Order: sequence, then C-alpha cells, then structure tokens
Amino acid sequence: MKCPYCRSEDDKVVDSRASNDGAVIRRRRECTKCNRRYTTYERVEEVPLFVIKKDQRREIYDRKKVIAGIHRACEKRPVPAEAQDAIVVELEKMLEEKYEKEVPSTAVGEFVMEHLARIDQVAYVRFASVYRQFKDISHFMKELKTLLAKG
Repeated sequence: MKCPYCRSEDDKVVDSRASNDGAVIRRRRECTKCNRRYTTYERVEEVPLFVIKKDQRREIYDRKKVIAGIHRACEKRPVPAEAQDAIVVELEKMLEEKYEKEVPSTAVGEFVMEHLARIDQVAYVRFASVYRQFKDISHFMKELKTLLAKG
C-alpha cells in the first residue's frame, strides 16, 4: 500500500476493524517514512453470476426476479413468506456451491419448481406454466398428470 502523502510503500497496520456487518475491513495504517496515518478499506471482490437464458443471452443473476416469480406463484395460497424466502436462500446456497460464473436458467427454474412442488402443488403448477411456457392445455394437462403420478 502506498502512503497517500509521501508515496512510500513501507507502512504498518495500527488498527483493523470489521465494518458493514463484516463485509469490509477498515485498516488504520501508519507510514514508517513520514509517520502520517491513513485509512484503507478491504472488501471481497464479488464476481457476478450470469444466468444463461434459453436463447443463450446472459443476464446477471437477479435475486429480486426469482423472489417475484415465487411470490406470484404463491399469491393467494397458504404458503408463508418465510417458506418462499427459504427457497431463494437454498437456491443461492446451491448456486454458490455448484456454479462459479455462469448458471443455466434451467438449473434455477428446475430448483424452484422442485421446492414449490414440495410445499404447494398449485404454486408449483403456476410457476411451471410460466417457466415451461405451456403453449396449450395439452402441455398443461401433461404437467398435471406428472404431478399427480408423483403425489
């Protein structure tokens, strides 16, 4: 680290503290050449996760979009908000473990559908109808039959 006053690269850390709920480390440094103090901040460099869409476009993963889709599917259903949020938390854990920079949108959609099917079948069918883009009633019925066979 270069001293902002004398440009020397020789300093010592006087104090370190976490800030922003541990997301940033604040360090007080003292230049050993000019003895002046200055503050630096250290944070983890976040690499954005891209979602590869069906048409091969890439979009930055947007938690709000996933939550909105789940909330829409669960609208007027007896699914607690905590259960809906838990799906997103589990999804993000899985994404962190399995994917580094890019994730296919199918992995996101299938994960959400799998979890919705466990807690509310109507919410599952609603989400699936948008995610799978049912073209007509036959596709919808096929999905219902698959769901009934599992249940």
